[in-house]
Amino acid sequence: MDYLKDLESIVNINSYTKNKIGVDLVVQKMTSWLESLGFTLFTYKKENIGNHILFSSSKKSGKKILLLGHNDTVFPPNSFEGFSQDEKWVYGPGACDMKGGNIVALQSLRNIHKKNSEIYNIDFLLVSDEETGSDDSKEITALLAPNYDYCFVFEAAGANMEVVTQRKGVGTFTIIIEGVASHAGNHYDKGIDANLEASYKLQELVKLTNLELQTTVNVGKINGGIGANTISPKCELLLEIRYTTNDEKIRVLNALNKITNTSYVSGTISTFTGSIQRDVMQENTNQLEFITQLETITNSKILTEKRGGVSDANIVASCGVTTLDGFGPFGDGDHTIKERALKSSFESRIELMTKILNHFQTNL
Repeated sequence: MDYLKDLESIVNINSYTKNKIGVDLVVQKMTSWLESLGFTLFTYKKENIGNHILFSSSKKSGKKILLLGHNDTVFPPNSFEGFSQDEKWVYGPGACDMKGGNIVALQSLRNIHKKNSEIYNIDFLLVSDEETGSDDSKEITALLAPNYDYCFVFEAAGANMEVVTQRKGVGTFTIIIEGVASHAGNHYDKGIDANLEASYKLQELVKLTNLELQTTVNVGKINGGIGANTISPKCELLLEIRYTTNDEKIRVLNALNKITNTSYVSGTISTFTGSIQRDVMQENTNQLEFITQLETITNSKILTEKRGGVSDANIVASCGVTTLDGFGPFGDGDHTIKERALKSSFESRIELMTKILNHFQTNL
């Protein structure tokens, strides 16, 4: 399993999203390995984050495939560093999220290159800001996505090696409430309380949650007021919405607009900012038919699951491309100092992806 040495080399590089130097060092490693397989690269150069890289193969007639991963992690320098392993597991930042997944893709490409000498119709996009919402790279991903028939994303597999067919959409918003400050003792009746307005809005916002439909609205942070002796002139509510259907997205956004524009405390004025960061990835017929095709190609049963978290799969799926996620190794503890990935899951995922990609190489 020489590929674990490659994994070790990139896990040992801190690639926190804001650590441009570190992310770009990982890019250099991936570039050296993929160029040796005949890929050409296009670099989307960035000043404050790591560069995004598209590795492209030669094209022929036939289905076009995009492999998608990210090089960044959530760990700042000195917070969680270094690679280690035991008989069953590998440990370290990115072991399963998602340097491990990138290694699965890399090794699968090595296998088909060894067998076929050349690689056609497969491109590999590696972005550098997934862990902070892909705010920079999502436009690039969305622009490239329509060029492909299928997309495989290498986030971690499920506990039973499931692939992911659905992910919630997510949006983050801030409601800004303006009131009027006044002395709470001498001129209480002259003030217009932004905090009080926020309390009414909070109650209306939480009512939008519908657990049966897997829609959640969470007001995660409230910031308002000056001090105990002052009527609050301003308050902000930071909230997140998650949803599994476009209908629910529309319902919640319409309600959010209505709640913002309703003044429960006379004289307050409210506005909101924010956007949908990643739209919903909905399970669909094309996906399920593609999975049936993959089961025939690989002569294996492919289990599926739906997840509440988001990934760049949301972006590609929103462009109408048949997208499957979870082709990385199984792991747990992601986003914690206990992050790890199961060694045996690398073997099974590489075997699966090699069969899939080789099919599309030999059936052009």
